[in-house]
Amino acid sequence: MAQPPSPTPTVRPFRSAAPFLAACLLLGIPAPAHAQLGAGDGFLFRTPTVRLGVAAGLAAPRARSDIFDFITDELTLSRGDFASPAFTLTADVRVRPRLHVGVSAEFAGRTADSESRDFTGEDDLPILQSTTLDRAAVLATARIALAPAGRAIGRYAWIPNRVVPYVGAGAGPVWYRLRQSGEFVDRETLDIFEDQFESSGWSLGASGFGGADISVTPRYGVSLEGRYLWAKGSMNGDFSTYNKIDLSGYNASIGLFVRF
Repeated sequence: MAQPPSPTPTVRPFRSAAPFLAACLLLGIPAPAHAQLGAGDGFLFRTPTVRLGVAAGLAAPRARSDIFDFITDELTLSRGDFASPAFTLTADVRVRPRLHVGVSAEFAGRTADSESRDFTGEDDLPILQSTTLDRAAVLATARIALAPAGRAIGRYAWIPNRVVPYVGAGAGPVWYRLRQSGEFVDRETLDIFEDQFESSGWSLGASGFGGADISVTPRYGVSLEGRYLWAKGSMNGDFSTYNKIDLSGYNASIGLFVRF
């Protein structure tokens, strides 16, 4: 007697791809195409809240106080000679979807060589000296993103946007040191002598800045930033007869950052 044909095996689809996808994400296994959420290589299960950065660039002090007037009149220096390399470290925490608060530490400094403009030595050789201006600031900062930093893919991943522009402000202590060493001329006696002069101290400053974070991977990226520092410091030591030194100036930088 003929046997009835066997039933054709059937494959039942998953009732939900979500549990399977979660397991794949957790174990680092590529999920099948039908279970993909399109999340790419984003953060799993959470939005990053901490950002650390390091940057290098150029700082250009305004140099508009009377001590700079004296230096540039007496010596073969211009205000632009005080432009210098600058380095910045930043750390901030996301407290709102577009608001980060944190701290930044900045340092800029340069030594410029010069000659006396009006005098030469008895041997007709130039009278030489060097001038060093160092500045450092530690600022509490607040930064506002002008576009969403990223997007959540369901409950399982967070993907950063490629470019996120931002603006911000900060305030905190500013340190400076102005030092001159070498040969100088006593204008009353016309004697040439060697010496070193210095003034240093702390002040309060404020900063405004703007830039953009450019994501290279979900965790790492490149930052472009421009900022302006407002600060003045009291003169002391060998320069105590001068008015406050102008520490304000521009800073343009490029850097790297990492998210956690």
